[in-house]
Amino acid sequence: MELILALDAGTTGVRAVAFDDQLAVVAEHYRELPQYFPSPGEVEHDPHEIVELAVSTLREVAARVRAKGHEVAALGLTNQRETTVGFDRASGEIFHRALVWQDRRTAAMCHDVETAGHGPAVRETTGLVLDPYFSATKMRWMLDRGLADQARAPSFATIDTWLLWALSGGVEGGTFRTEPSNASRTSLLDLSTLAWSSAMCDLFGVDPSMLAELRPSAGVFGHVAASVVPELAGVAITGVLGDQQSALFGQACFTPGLVKATYGTGAFVLASAGDVVPPVVDGLLSTVAWDLGGLGGVNYALEGSAFVAGAAVQWLRDLGLITRSSELEGLASTVTDSAGAIFVPAFTGLGSPFWRPDARGALMGLSRGVTSAHVARAVVEALAFQVRAMTDAFRDGGVDVRELRADGGAAAMDLLMGLQATNSRVTVQRSTTLEATARGAASIAGLASGHWASLEELSDRWRAAATFAPEDPAVVDVGYAAWTRALERTQ
Repeated sequence: MELILALDAGTTGVRAVAFDDQLAVVAEHYRELPQYFPSPGEVEHDPHEIVELAVSTLREVAARVRAKGHEVAALGLTNQRETTVGFDRASGEIFHRALVWQDRRTAAMCHDVETAGHGPAVRETTGLVLDPYFSATKMRWMLDRGLADQARAPSFATIDTWLLWALSGGVEGGTFRTEPSNASRTSLLDLSTLAWSSAMCDLFGVDPSMLAELRPSAGVFGHVAASVVPELAGVAITGVLGDQQSALFGQACFTPGLVKATYGTGAFVLASAGDVVPPVVDGLLSTVAWDLGGLGGVNYALEGSAFVAGAAVQWLRDLGLITRSSELEGLASTVTDSAGAIFVPAFTGLGSPFWRPDARGALMGLSRGVTSAHVARAVVEALAFQVRAMTDAFRDGGVDVRELRADGGAAAMDLLMGLQATNSRVTVQRSTTLEATARGAASIAGLASGHWASLEELSDRWRAAATFAPEDPAVVDVGYAAWTRALERTQ
């Protein structure tokens, strides 16, 4: 068979997945990505380790499928979005370890730009709020420290661009390109023109020459270099999407009103918004979902972003309350409530719809009767509460949330999905594949390469594995009210 390969370079690991023409998984391989925390609020990745993991996972999957007689028709890339790499394209040397989207070190810079009165212009032009989450202040941080001063070809990239450049040859002819779903997370893209904004580049002090060439999300970005991944030599990279937009695409949310929630390292809720820049909605972001170019044009989205979801499960594991992430649901299900314990997962600030970078995580409401099971239950409830806050903001903004399509590792928990349906007052459908991000990258790459003919054909291949209907919300409403009061204590 001809297969479509997806490379998913996420926050905590890198995964390569091969899909057949029914979008069923044929082979996959995953490796965990080391995390670096130099100081409180600072989160970094090693860009070279990201490339190393990408190459190793691609080689493993390519070898497996070729051993079975399959061929790889195209490769799609998807990635953690706002994480920023500064490097010299002439030498390949990096300026600093990558500043991850969770990194908070530019909070004071964002505050200064807001205080100077630039917040409304940033919001109107880019669809984003002033928050250290986004890439522009990360670039500015590196520039302010002179890290690019000696570079012959100083460059800044989101992870899609960094991987594309490396996989296509790096200093030996690698392509330096990006697309709008990632570019729209930098605070430097004009949403209406889909071009780098000279006003935003001036505001943040980033020379546009340091930024990648913009291309539609679907199309040929480059070819895999034989010197990098011999098993995929010459394979075209035909689709690129930021991870959350890729999950929206993979969940076949192609029309307005279809909403997806991904419970990954963070929790991200996106609603397709059509081909016109959506109006500003308090607490949410406007972003580019994808640009299909001649295959269908641009589609925008409204987004809510919570910075911690699966990361809270890992935290419980690291504390020793569970030994594996998969044990959380079993432990939390041994009790019917949290016995008053309340968990606020603001390890790296609060995202949508609160936007409080100064907030910090908290576990409160403790009594002598609270056990590890109650703490586990409080964590699961907090994940549902975060997404409820975002779906409430969608409705307040006029979005008709008719159905929530769920994916990501934590979506495997029936307890969480049931709580989510009741909290958000909407039917939740869990996808047959929890790896919707990789599925989306393969889908857009296959669409661009002619493997699939249309969005309708891709939509026909989407299936729900389980459906969860809302129940009486009286109990969860009491818990949610207590949780929102607890938020104020963390700021």
